[in-house]
Amino acid sequence: MDLDQLRYFLQVAREGSFTRAAETLHISQPALSRSIQKLEEEFGRPVFERKTRSVELTDAGQLLQSRAQQVLSILDDTKSELMDDGESGRVRIGAIPTIAPYFLPTVLRRFSQKFPRATVFVQESTTDVLLKSCTQGEIDLAVLALPVPAKYLEVEELFEEELLLVLPTDHPLVEKDKIRVADVEPFPFVLLDEAHCLSDNIVSFCRQRSFQPVAVERISQLAMVQELVSLSHGISMIPAMARQLDQSDRRVYRSFAGKKPTRTVAVAWNPYRFQSRLLEAFRECLRQ
Repeated sequence: MDLDQLRYFLQVAREGSFTRAAETLHISQPALSRSIQKLEEEFGRPVFERKTRSVELTDAGQLLQSRAQQVLSILDDTKSELMDDGESGRVRIGAIPTIAPYFLPTVLRRFSQKFPRATVFVQESTTDVLLKSCTQGEIDLAVLALPVPAKYLEVEELFEEELLLVLPTDHPLVEKDKIRVADVEPFPFVLLDEAHCLSDNIVSFCRQRSFQPVAVERISQLAMVQELVSLSHGISMIPAMARQLDQSDRRVYRSFAGKKPTRTVAVAWNPYRFQSRLLEAFRECLRQ
């Protein structure tokens, strides 16, 4: 058994497919299949149950997955600790799509100016995927919005951010001096799909004010939500950081009167993994 075999095995387990894993690993599918076959021959037991278009872990495969993650994590941490000079190395960052393009560029620019020899990798995905990646050591930290349903991660709040009402320019609410939450109840909403926590923030805020927003469309990208609002498909709520980058004159942003909807942006990391000086420096950039 060698380390590449373990890495290949874990990638197939993540993808649930030899084809997709081979594409991600940039190796041929026959080479990947031979590597897994040798692993199974060494154990004398199959680690995958082959199906027509997918594979699933056997009981032996589930045990190997846990142990392989531990082995590779220990080796990665050892290498990081031995090479930790506080100036060079790798930092792997994850962020949810409603934060990554709006908040991270400034942080990444500041960090690269201060640590030009460091390499930063960025992964954009949903909260569930990032928390799993962070727990398993595939990324070093995740920038997301609370709440964070993770038992074994350290979570630090960074800041609270207002959610702004976004309207098409010809919407009747545009003319109101003050817009209260009750004013938006009759109107349909355009929301992100249920995989995105921003929709949970919006729905939770509305429910606390005794109404359920009616979503006429569910979208996977925040920019598309903004465009559909411009086309009068509905109204929505957008994080202030996204509004700051929006130069369009085809939609109007308003702050609610009274109690305002907000979300709390936080950073999460696995405290059981080695915490390099470079990683702490990146967290400090996030705090600033």
